[in-house]
Amino acid sequence: MFFKLLKRELLRHWRCRQDLINPLVFFLITVSLFPLAVTPEGQMLQLMGNGVIWVAAMLASLLSLDTMYRDDYHDGTLELLLLQSGSPYTVVFVKILSHWLTTGLPLVLVSPILSVMMQMNDEAIKAQMLTLLIGTPVLSLIGSVGMGLTVGLRQGGVLLSLLVLPLYIPILIFGASAVSAASMGLEYIGQLGLLGAFLMGSISLVPLASVAAIKVSIR
Repeated sequence: MFFKLLKRELLRHWRCRQDLINPLVFFLITVSLFPLAVTPEGQMLQLMGNGVIWVAAMLASLLSLDTMYRDDYHDGTLELLLLQSGSPYTVVFVKILSHWLTTGLPLVLVSPILSVMMQMNDEAIKAQMLTLLIGTPVLSLIGSVGMGLTVGLRQGGVLLSLLVLPLYIPILIFGASAVSAASMGLEYIGQLGLLGAFLMGSISLVPLASVAAIKVSIR
């Protein structure tokens, strides 16, 4: 069932290619315009580049949350899947995983190019990829709860942002802190450990919260 659901979700995303491209294009444009708007000076870019990349990744992930549940909710497929699958946790987890595979993973893969543009050193680029690899799944997981609560609202975008962005802040802080430490030649294993703890805790608890949130919206 897991792989059938995952195949269905990936095909659904593939049929709506604009939903796949928009977050990635937003990420690329936001980071690329920063040197033009602020300064092309190398030292300043090294100092602020990691934070810019992390903020852009966070906003790109938020931008794509709408694709997680909304279409299936409006045509009744989501309710049917939750009732007939026998495992609502699996349904929600697969949707979160497919969201990360189609949104978070591409951001991780293109981040080295943008890090080079920001004149970051090799260790900082490595830390940037590691923190995004660990942190972006947490963004998808946390966002799924907010999306579950607002999926039934016609104008739920602002409310979704208000619900989700405060919960994103710890991930943003520890992710950017790890890259800053790496750029100065310091150890950043502590920040990675905290991000890993956030990820493990989110995988364990957030899908259950998402199921409860969706049931509230359906009722």
